[in-house]
Amino acid sequence: MEVVLSAPRGFCAGVVRAIEVVELCLERFNPPIYVKHQIVHNPYVVAALEKKGAITVEDVDEIPPGSTVVFSAHGSPPEDFQKAKDRSLRVIDATCPLVTRVHNEALKYSREGKKLVLVGHRGHAEVRGTMGQSPMLLIDDRHVNDVPSWNPNTEIAVLTQTTLSVDDTAKAIGRIKERFPSAIIRNDVCYATTNRQEAVKKLAKVVDLVLVIGAENSSNCNRLREVAESYGVPAYLINGANELKNEWLEGVQRVGITSGASTPEILVEEVIEALKPEEVSTLKGVDEDVTFVLPKELR
Repeated sequence: MEVVLSAPRGFCAGVVRAIEVVELCLERFNPPIYVKHQIVHNPYVVAALEKKGAITVEDVDEIPPGSTVVFSAHGSPPEDFQKAKDRSLRVIDATCPLVTRVHNEALKYSREGKKLVLVGHRGHAEVRGTMGQSPMLLIDDRHVNDVPSWNPNTEIAVLTQTTLSVDDTAKAIGRIKERFPSAIIRNDVCYATTNRQEAVKKLAKVVDLVLVIGAENSSNCNRLREVAESYGVPAYLINGANELKNEWLEGVQRVGITSGASTPEILVEEVIEALKPEEVSTLKGVDEDVTFVLPKELR
């Protein structure tokens, strides 16, 4: 068996920054450090930080007054900042700068009097944070008939979740443009999501099976699996080597492996070790050299 690795894969700049924020807070402010929502959507990463003294909570009201809290990479609504202020919390905001950009777009277009449409997945942490910035309508990129029935001359601005399917988002935006030709389109799907999906398209053409390493609640990991499946290749999302199933590998000569933007490389290495391939190769892809500065409190 041969293993073919996709590139790029794994951590994006926003995830690297978020993890570093929690680690620096643990060093500078001492445990416990509270984290609002999973800092990134990967249980291995979350557990590693919790061993060092991080405590993950889902509501700011769970945090003792006067504590330090890190807001996750997915972004938080203004109400969380107000709750933190009311509890005299020290807030370190680890929101990915590319998500913050979407928040700023929402505020800008709202001030200009435009109706806002967000293409995204209901209930996702990033969507909750973005929808908290200004009133907006959510359209799921996977549902064809969700385009609003407003007057076609309505001034609208369209924002997107950063971790969507590139192809599905393009289709959703196309449907919106058909009804609202003058709509302002801000396609906010991020560089890491785009690059990893393009790499998986290349991978799916040359392998018999694709394994996406990452968490079930990771949006970008699920999109990678869907992209591979759209090319007619069996694809499975697994969190690690312990979730491999022998029946998937029967008759398979080439296994393609990729990982989501919140997946540490050690989990990929463990899956390769479990497969015991005769050969491991890597498909050449886009080189990523993106970095983000730390929050001002930690510089």
